[in-house]
Amino acid sequence: MVIMPQNVLSSDTSVQDAPAAAPRPRKVPRIVVLGGGSVGLYAARRLRRKLGKQDAAIVVVDPRPYMTYAPFLPEAGAGSIDARDVVAPHRKALKGIDVLQGLVNHIDHAGHKITIHPEEGPDYEVSYDQLVIGLGSVSRTLPIPGLAENAIGFKNVEEAIAVRNHVLNRMDVASSTWDADARRRMLTFTFVGGGFAGIEALAEIEDMARYATRNYPTIDAEDLRFVMIEGSGRILPEVSEPMGLWALDEMKKRGIEFHLNTFLSSCVDGHVVTSTGVEFDTETIVWTAGVKANPVIKEESDLPFDRMGRVIVKPTLQVATEDGEVVPDAWAAGDCAAVPDVLNPGQFCPPNAQHAIREATKLADNMVAVLKGEQPEDYAHKSVGVVASLGLYKGVAELFGFLKLRGPLAWLAHRGYHVMAMPTGNRKVRILIGWVGQFLMGREIVSLGSLHDPRDEFRKASVPPKQPGEKVEQKAESSAARAEKG
Repeated sequence: MVIMPQNVLSSDTSVQDAPAAAPRPRKVPRIVVLGGGSVGLYAARRLRRKLGKQDAAIVVVDPRPYMTYAPFLPEAGAGSIDARDVVAPHRKALKGIDVLQGLVNHIDHAGHKITIHPEEGPDYEVSYDQLVIGLGSVSRTLPIPGLAENAIGFKNVEEAIAVRNHVLNRMDVASSTWDADARRRMLTFTFVGGGFAGIEALAEIEDMARYATRNYPTIDAEDLRFVMIEGSGRILPEVSEPMGLWALDEMKKRGIEFHLNTFLSSCVDGHVVTSTGVEFDTETIVWTAGVKANPVIKEESDLPFDRMGRVIVKPTLQVATEDGEVVPDAWAAGDCAAVPDVLNPGQFCPPNAQHAIREATKLADNMVAVLKGEQPEDYAHKSVGVVASLGLYKGVAELFGFLKLRGPLAWLAHRGYHVMAMPTGNRKVRILIGWVGQFLMGREIVSLGSLHDPRDEFRKASVPPKQPGEKVEQKAESSAARAEKG
């Protein structure tokens, strides 16, 4: 099958367009996939399997050279999974697909081209015949005093590992500190946002930290204070209320402090002030209070978007106007798209990995169908349920609409489901081996905070350069010394 390009903007099949080149028909049509996350990676791989290299050139654009499997971030933060094993390197997972590392900072669909901002060098444009938008989401923050200066997110693997190293580092420092106030501040860990991401991050980090206290003779597990601030009246809104209440009670039994119906008002210099008047000092604030669609869609594109900044799409995952008219050559799925849930009219598919992976597959199939002159099909998926880890051997799960699991069985369901969904067999095996090793030899508890600034020690040890005057003075002294000896 040979697909004829629907838009001619480039002279060849190279990834980067030559600005001075005169427009000539492209030999092979180009499909550009924005984002290398769940949607981008799975859609690109599916397209490559269905379209030969003579049918289409496929290009994936992402600022990172790997896909992060977000459901495993809490376990990576707790050290249950090696950080390298929760990511899938693009150049290994995307065989036969071109990969460009850079930020997409403008989408001109009318001109069928995008602008890429690389890590180094000037911006450049890439034209396309078909566009897949899988840009995902970014942390949704608020203009809270002190938040930008003192908090950290939990959206990518770098942040998850930084939180782990920071928590263990605060315990290391506190174990040798005799100032009671400073010690209390160091051992207070605050999380904001009680959804899946926040609860799993808090539960895994808390479980890891209390386990680590057995290696600190001067710190007891009760000395650690974990605080959750949540604006609504419950946690884990993704599960039924009874299961959410059970999870809340179980975490309270572990000594975790919850402030529901409460908002963070300020955290200047680590001094937390809440909307209910609670105040305390902390050196750890982890922000997990929701996400929003990548702002490029709303601010730097001519694609139609809804009030939440998500690309408007039809159930077929084709980009569409507010009136439902299909925008040719544009497709979108995942967190950055408002995908209608045909099984629940009036609602949208939730932004989770379960839907993103399946949407990516349907998107690729529909694109191939349209390019062959066939009709696309609606995306429809009945959720198999939700699973959440609440620490080692602890969890909550609701499966198939009737099966409700708690404790170790839910934890096993969580691990089993997500290890099967992890892309590439290499990563599946590595994760399984890591779990077996942890079960046999226990957790590996060590802080490697210096990884975040590896040159710090070298800078401190380096001798500052001598000033020109000092050199002259030294030369003069040296000449005087030689004259005296002579």
